[in-house]
Amino acid sequence: MTNKKIIVIGGSATGPKAAAKARRMDEFAEITMFQKGPDLSMASCGFPYYVGGFFDDRNKLLCTPTGVVRDPKFYWNAKGIVARVNTEVTRIDRENKKVEFTNLETGETGSQEYDKLIIATGASPNMPPIPGVDLQGISTLQSMQDADYLRKVRDDGHIKKAVVIGGGLIGIETLEALHLAGIELTLVELLPQLLTFLDWKMAKLVENYLKTKANVITKNGVAEFVGENGKLTAVKLQNGTEIPCQLAVVAIGVRPNVKLAQDAGLKIGELGGIVTNEYMQTNDPDIYAAGDCCEVKNIISGKNVLAPYGDLANLQGRVIGENVIAGDIAKFPGTIQTGICKFFDYAVGITGLSEEKAKEAGFNYERVLNASPDKPGFMDGKLLITKLVVEHKTRRILGAQCLGPGDVSKQLAIWATAIKGNLTVDDMVNADLPYAPPFSLAIDHSIATAHIMENKLRGIFKGISSVDLKEKADRGDDMFILDARGADEYEQMRLGIGETLIPIGKLRERLHELPEDKNKEIITFCKISLRGYEAAVLLEAHGYTNVKILEGGIMAWPFDREK
Repeated sequence: MTNKKIIVIGGSATGPKAAAKARRMDEFAEITMFQKGPDLSMASCGFPYYVGGFFDDRNKLLCTPTGVVRDPKFYWNAKGIVARVNTEVTRIDRENKKVEFTNLETGETGSQEYDKLIIATGASPNMPPIPGVDLQGISTLQSMQDADYLRKVRDDGHIKKAVVIGGGLIGIETLEALHLAGIELTLVELLPQLLTFLDWKMAKLVENYLKTKANVITKNGVAEFVGENGKLTAVKLQNGTEIPCQLAVVAIGVRPNVKLAQDAGLKIGELGGIVTNEYMQTNDPDIYAAGDCCEVKNIISGKNVLAPYGDLANLQGRVIGENVIAGDIAKFPGTIQTGICKFFDYAVGITGLSEEKAKEAGFNYERVLNASPDKPGFMDGKLLITKLVVEHKTRRILGAQCLGPGDVSKQLAIWATAIKGNLTVDDMVNADLPYAPPFSLAIDHSIATAHIMENKLRGIFKGISSVDLKEKADRGDDMFILDARGADEYEQMRLGIGETLIPIGKLRERLHELPEDKNKEIITFCKISLRGYEAAVLLEAHGYTNVKILEGGIMAWPFDREK
């Protein structure tokens, strides 16, 4: 019996994971990995943190946990895998089951046969088709070479002004990295909001925070890169504004690298990625594909999506590594598109469907907003704002968004697990989570969010979003807005839409100050709307019939506030 021949195209995340898993499954398989660039198994999600100076040793992006650089020598000695760097696979010959390749340093060409082929060609950064795009000083942050260039910019300290184009995850992480270098920054986003995977209000809260660190421009794209002597001097926007700068980092998304697969006759989906089944097989049963070059099913909506995330690439690579050796025994069920990023003292992320995506998918849903600390105040608890989306009929959790200076990652991990486990609100209201003051409140933020949702589904909690309240105020609707905070809080900050201050501790004795018409609409709120909820319950007990609570309170108000 001859040894199985396995070829992997791509050496970033999926490829090395698949190759390593295949080796653990079969000691005698002949495994070869081709990598177009000079580096292997790069921790590309760590690029912004290397640029930002969170660590200085470049090799940490290429190392094993024990500090050994994953180069071709490492792969051969530790894993018995032949890794050919600076070598591009130029053609897949499916009929003869071989690949053709070219060494980009020597020009040497060759071919190699396979029994099973793994395509992990990743994705390339989008670049705007506008004048000046080839000027010196324009970069992306997609490769180790990009990271090296931007780290040199940071270390040299010569650049004083920069523009980041694109308000997605990479753009915002890059903004932080360059801010740490003392560079004056402008973030430009063509769309009306940053982080388009979030609902507008949550994205607006992120934007408000980022404006304390940099100039943020939305609803305006780049029309031209302006330069002198081949070097960037300014970015010209579509409205004619010119922003002087010596550096522009383009982060407007990526596109799957599928030409090799397409030329070989493999099926490409409507979104531009390679189509695979649950075993990560293409339409050729001997060819598998995974990572950023592929489309993947969203488990909740059932629709294909592009999900270029490093964790998914590794999970898919592991599935392929099993299947190319043992037959199709491992499955990748799809994604719920969990993502998170850090920016300065905040974090923001999502798991599952946003409200907008739930609407697009045709779900009859309910949503709530919870603003509350992650830990007790005496343990320096920090604010979290969570938006939860739940299917009405089944009460199944569809999605959660979370942001703030508190422990966002813990909240997203809880909700991601709940979604994957098909849990309902009823499962979460009494969830048995670990509690001690250094880690959480006695009722964890996630459980409190479930409590609010339960109350809303029962009709006990009647909420109103900040967007709806702002629209009502702008129209001049006849309503009474009750601020249940203390006078000191009111003096420091207020909504500025005609609210009346009646602290919750004084409300019972000041009921005579409320409208005589008990059917008139009353909106209650406080800092996070816990006192607002208590005020609403009190008012309903006294016969008021049209009371709503501002969800998230003043801390989740995305519009300008009076100070």
